[in-house]
Amino acid sequence: MNSKERFLAVLNGELPDRLPVTTHHVMPYFLDTYMNGKTNDEFFDFFGFDPITWIVAHKPGDSDDEYNDPAQGEIGFLEARRVSTDNWRVEIEQLQGHEYKTHRYKFVTPKKTLSMVLQGNNQTVWVSEHLIKEKSDIDIIGEYVTSPRCDVDEVNVQAENWGNRGLVRGHICCFDVFGQPGTWQDAACLYGTEKLIIATFDDPEWVHALLTILKERKKVFVQSLKGAQYDILELGGGDASTTVISPDLFDRFVASYDNELIKYAHDAGQRIVYHTCGGMMPILERIADMNPDAMETFTPSGMGGDVNLREAKKRIGHRVCMIGGFDQYHYFTGCSTGATQREVRRCFEEAGEDGGYILSPSDHFFDADIDLIAAFADEARKCIY
Repeated sequence: MNSKERFLAVLNGELPDRLPVTTHHVMPYFLDTYMNGKTNDEFFDFFGFDPITWIVAHKPGDSDDEYNDPAQGEIGFLEARRVSTDNWRVEIEQLQGHEYKTHRYKFVTPKKTLSMVLQGNNQTVWVSEHLIKEKSDIDIIGEYVTSPRCDVDEVNVQAENWGNRGLVRGHICCFDVFGQPGTWQDAACLYGTEKLIIATFDDPEWVHALLTILKERKKVFVQSLKGAQYDILELGGGDASTTVISPDLFDRFVASYDNELIKYAHDAGQRIVYHTCGGMMPILERIADMNPDAMETFTPSGMGGDVNLREAKKRIGHRVCMIGGFDQYHYFTGCSTGATQREVRRCFEEAGEDGGYILSPSDHFFDADIDLIAAFADEARKCIY
């Protein structure tokens, strides 16, 4: 099998020739620091991974009032082209005098200007001032926010150029400037995780109103995906894990929104992988009940999660494809190649039975030993069915 066939066999519940092995996003910091600025494709070829390409292409709707944001400049991580109108536009201001690169993003509307502040270094970007500062701000968002559509033609051009090299991934649209694919995760980016959790107790109706606004925006995007040559699209986020919220909150404020988006994605002919970096064991069946095609990241305890791969495979492995499970912190740095190889074998023995498993680090890594990554990929290719 080639890598494309191998991935699709696993996603379709069929047995591949060997264990597929890949990673999530390849971080630019790692490529620049450890691989002399190699490209993503060169990274996959160097180690012999089963490659993934990420395609994120948005466009305005058919209304003459919508257009691509002329002020956007360079596209950021997880972003695509923002959609503007005369009633919803973003202005950017660089703020001086900070330890880290700092920008204020102003969301200009006829009734009020909202703003958020992002900071970043050469590894990542974070929110230092959230967009929603007053509860009434969601009324402004609900009235004026734009809803991007998938640029199906652009996705398909890139997918055709990629050919059979490997998996074509995308994600459900995030909020402008800084957001995440999942509805709850998007809300946490806009309001703050702790404040959002507290609001579920103090003012649950307001939280549901916010989540509905974000879900409806994502729904427009999901329904525009028909015909796009994606192999799978990501939904979810780590703030929905049980190391952050309870299973009860997951049921009430996560599943009740994201499961609807999964249904619409299936109606559009698309597969969904549900991303939960962190605790998963108490909600494995709850996630599977949402009917995604795959689940990730199966983060082990050594990475701050709680996953027992063998138990997870037994409980939900017959229902969805499992992606992840490898401890990149302890086995991509500071250990012998033999230890890395043994960890690969453990993952395969616990989750690889009868297929249905893609070996991958449990989310991103920034620092890693080249020899250990090579040992990871080499040993995985020896895991034959």
